Amino acid sequence: MVFTTPKFLALFVALVLVGAISVDKVNGAGECGRTSPDTMAFRLAPCASAAGDANAQVSSQCCSQVQSFTQNPGCLCAVLLSNTAKSAGIKPEIAITIPKRCNLANRPVGYKCGAYTLP
Repeated sequence: MVFTTPKFLALFVALVLVGAISVDKVNGAGECGRTSPDTMAFRLAPCASAAGDANAQVSSQCCSQVQSFTQNPGCLCAVLLSNTAKSAGIKPEIAITIPKRCNLANRPVGYKCGAYTLP
């Protein structure tokens, strides 16, 4: 069997392109750059109680960490909706209010975060 037929070459090129795109996606930047949202979620550990209780005081450590995400609201959303956050008991509908509860002036008000909107 000869593997130089036009159909084989087209299939080979298609597979190479798909492979290259897949590798780029694995090694490329996502919402949080080259760090996964699940890994970034650990930075919000000081926010655990505030992200589970709308009436809990938000610590200054939490606000400092959230402040670091305000320039990249897509990353903040990805972190709040990550598997790590969910498994830690984070309630996205409450966590999404933390930037406002921290009185962050430059928070991305109105940014759509999945089913939620940053207040």
